[in-house]
Amino acid sequence: MATWILRLDDHRRGLRVAVKDLIDIVGTPTTAACAAVAATAAVATRDAECLAGLRAAGVVIVGKTNLHELAFGGTGVNAAFGTPVNPFDPECIPGGSSSGNAVALANGEVDIAIGTDTGGSIRTPSACCGTAGLKTTWGRVSTTGVWPLAPSLDTIGPMAREVGGLVKGMAMLEPGFAAGVATTVIGRVELPAVDPAIDAAIDNLLAAAAITVIPISLPGWDAAIQAGSDILLYEVWHHDGPLYQHHRAGLGPDIQAQLRQARTMTESGYREALVHRTAWRHELAAAFRQAPVLAWPTLAVFPPRIGAHPPNTRRTNIAVNLAGHPSLALPIPTAGRFPASVQLVGPDGSEDRLCGTGLVLEAAAATLRPR
Repeated sequence: MATWILRLDDHRRGLRVAVKDLIDIVGTPTTAACAAVAATAAVATRDAECLAGLRAAGVVIVGKTNLHELAFGGTGVNAAFGTPVNPFDPECIPGGSSSGNAVALANGEVDIAIGTDTGGSIRTPSACCGTAGLKTTWGRVSTTGVWPLAPSLDTIGPMAREVGGLVKGMAMLEPGFAAGVATTVIGRVELPAVDPAIDAAIDNLLAAAAITVIPISLPGWDAAIQAGSDILLYEVWHHDGPLYQHHRAGLGPDIQAQLRQARTMTESGYREALVHRTAWRHELAAAFRQAPVLAWPTLAVFPPRIGAHPPNTRRTNIAVNLAGHPSLALPIPTAGRFPASVQLVGPDGSEDRLCGTGLVLEAAAATLRPR
């Protein structure tokens, strides 16, 4: 049961949807998979605003899924509520923070899942579990009724086994949404310290899809990662700091350590990071003039074993949250036990193009499947 915090409905027929237990569902408490929060969590009196389209569509909400505690981590390991089991290797991390969503999808328990992404929380578990995920443009989907992590980075988005499921999920979050026209030109961004097998899988996929590839350099990459991390830490302390100050015993050791780091962030450092956000958006805008979609790895490494030194999952993801742009994570088959994952990044509001491009790449990926 580590995949689920609460099961609601397994019997009605229809499209089955999971909802991360960071998102209010009327009549249920929201625990954020945190013992300190669960101890006093009240039953929600209304749904989070992002669920309105799901209710209108009459889908079956199967339940609320587990996550990395407070959504503040990329491994998906949760000592208090259990760790969802990676479908490829139970000894390896499922990825976080939307771990329960990705595992429920990979196991065929649901068709679509609704998650949150602040520094990779949709894309990281998608990469670890071989599923697809879409981080939406910041502000496109309402976060009212969602437990915040860092409000200027927080986003809501769909997760599914394939891109078609992401399109259906987006149409629930935003009725009328449809996949757009795929791009034929992609800007390939090469990052340092990436597993060569992951880079090779991405390059082989782009070649198989007959995509025109333009090399793109992003000199501000490292500074963007630092700025995004600084903003996340400053904002999470202002929301979750009281838990550390008054309910520390109800927090996991990793969360306590991160909150200790977060409380050292200064307002001047925060404001400096906000200034860099503007510069970073300008740099990406210049890149999008060369290619309308950029591509780089969702994760630089394959999922490590639980208990091993955790990977820095924000390194390939938080720069997108800093900019506020949308990003689609897509699995790519490899000869190894784990798939690789590529993320496609576009300017604000380009979710339709990313989904259209994702459909093309997904079809090409099927031709690469090891036999």
